[in-house]
Amino acid sequence: MRLSRRHDPILVSAHRCLTRDAIEAALRLGVDYVEFDLQRCADGTLVVHHDPVDAPPRGALTFDDALDLLTGRSRAHLDVKFVGDGVVDAVAHAVARLGTDRLIVTTLDDRSVAAVRDWSDRHAPALLVGLSLGRGVTGSPVLRQIGIRVSELWPGRRYGRSRANLVVAHHWLARLTVARFARRHRLPLLVWTVDTAPSLRHWTRTGRAWLVTTNHPDLALRLRRPERLAP
Repeated sequence: MRLSRRHDPILVSAHRCLTRDAIEAALRLGVDYVEFDLQRCADGTLVVHHDPVDAPPRGALTFDDALDLLTGRSRAHLDVKFVGDGVVDAVAHAVARLGTDRLIVTTLDDRSVAAVRDWSDRHAPALLVGLSLGRGVTGSPVLRQIGIRVSELWPGRRYGRSRANLVVAHHWLARLTVARFARRHRLPLLVWTVDTAPSLRHWTRTGRAWLVTTNHPDLALRLRRPERLAP
């Protein structure tokens, strides 16, 4: 279990690095993690892409392309966007390439988390696997929207069933209840997507999070240094 100590720097993950240029830019900054989304095409090809796709989009990186860029250079934050067949195999492949100490895995899907945790218990017990809280609910029936939000504000049952060992939450959910949940259960907390200077100061300087995901990693790295690296 990797929890931040008082004077540890909060780790920074560069959000949504979906192209070669974006990954290279994050690497030049020296971020702690490079985050990218993974989708599965109809033919089984794994591509770096945020939205569902039937076929590999022109110019999209393959999963192996992204792993090639990161191997030996940085840690990876793999956000799995598809569900069902292939999730565990994708995670196993990333572990084989990067190792458990250079990879975290997140997903919105409870069953995918449980499946990956079942696999990691046998093959990669140190792997951090997070159930992400804060999904979009627009278009869902009102009662379902309410149910989702309640299960995210008080996620104990979902975390117990999925056995996620990394708490992952939208920054507003984290402020309301989820940061306390993570501290109470002594689980590391990943907060997303933190983009404004006041919010970055809150999360990078207070010790409430283990890792912050942001679209402005350069700003996050600057803001975290004065206080978090003090002896």
